[in-house]
Amino acid sequence: MDKKLSELAAVTVQRTKATGYVTLLEENLQNKQNLMRVVQEVVTQDHVGLVIGRQVISELVKALETKQIKDDEARREIIQGTLDILQPRIVSYDEQVTSLRLQMADYLEQDEDWTGAARMLMGIQPDVGSKTWSDEEKLKLYIRIIRLLLEEEDSVQAEAYYKRAALFINSTSDRELQLMFKLCQARMSDFSRRFLEAAMRYHELSCATTELDAEECNNALQAAITCAVLAPAGPSRSRVLASLYRDERAYTLSNYNILTKMFLDHIIRPTEVKVFEATLRPHQLAKIGQSSNDRLASRITQEDADTTMADAGIAASTRTGPQTVLDRAVMEHNILSCSNIYNNISFSGLGALLDVTPGAAETMARKMIEQGRLRGHIDQVEKLIWFEGPEEDDAQGKAGGLGDVDQATEETGAPYTKKWDHQIRGTAATVEDIVQKLLDKGLIQPAMIIA
Repeated sequence: MDKKLSELAAVTVQRTKATGYVTLLEENLQNKQNLMRVVQEVVTQDHVGLVIGRQVISELVKALETKQIKDDEARREIIQGTLDILQPRIVSYDEQVTSLRLQMADYLEQDEDWTGAARMLMGIQPDVGSKTWSDEEKLKLYIRIIRLLLEEEDSVQAEAYYKRAALFINSTSDRELQLMFKLCQARMSDFSRRFLEAAMRYHELSCATTELDAEECNNALQAAITCAVLAPAGPSRSRVLASLYRDERAYTLSNYNILTKMFLDHIIRPTEVKVFEATLRPHQLAKIGQSSNDRLASRITQEDADTTMADAGIAASTRTGPQTVLDRAVMEHNILSCSNIYNNISFSGLGALLDVTPGAAETMARKMIEQGRLRGHIDQVEKLIWFEGPEEDDAQGKAGGLGDVDQATEETGAPYTKKWDHQIRGTAATVEDIVQKLLDKGLIQPAMIIA
């Protein structure tokens, strides 16, 4: 090898020298040690020249792409070794380096080294170098980086590449790319804990039954249900839950039970929460912080303890609020469920139901009222939370947010008896109508009715 390299170094005709190095490269494709010596020679020695160097490295890249080197492990080592040699002169060999990085990223992805593959791709600079990248090629690169970063739950770096990809999404008509971008959008919202937005995006993806197979659609639908459950309670979430509940595919999924409980405003029990919690990913179980003011307001004192609880021998909880995203979602849901059952509830009663201190229960209800997600008011003198009926345009309390229903209701003073009174009145009117029709046809006599 040393003799051949010395002979080529003495050649003065550039075309002959280039042919000689390419031939030497091809002869040593199966000898990793000799191959790397050739690469080192053409890249680092000034007598070779940049033109010949690029030609030889391009031939090596082509041989690696077509798998002329049979051993997979040897190919990986050659790619990494070549990248290390080219690193000081990356500007001169940018096109070859890009090809090698793409190949190396494939190997790392096969090994499920998501971070390594993402970093390998992040070293590619589409806007710098001799190669001109189309908008669609840039979009493919950025989407792949986002997907790899999200596999490692690195949503911070993924956000930066998501913003870059968003600049090019309108330049492609490739449906597969568009769906991949939408999946990235949904996952970004999920990792950023914008669960309501994530649920809507996942549900939209699950409806792409012509482009995705049944399993992928079901996975997207399951993710939509999970995010909807974790979203902040309120009218907006009720509308999303309604859409998911009406989806006939949902009843086959493992999280359908908690979806039903949420949609029907049933109180969710701790055992049901445990079952659902086992299906969540780490970022969906993230701890949530509490401000010093909330901790102070939530602290249990002797004045907060309800005497009836003490008389009954019920121990008050010492929890000062939800600890995880799931805790908060379930507690807020149970508060809304209480608003559909009771006209009012004491701080202690709500605290016992949520397994928090009375002060924490009041703090959560107060925040929901302030944010417009719960209709009611707080009587701090009597330590009561008073619930109010939903407005006409509120999605809660209606059949899955199906819109306004024309119902003539009478003000009775008790908001949660209105529907019941209306049903009784409607039933009585129907019976009277049936009796009248029977009388008109002579099938019964008036005396029979009086009797």
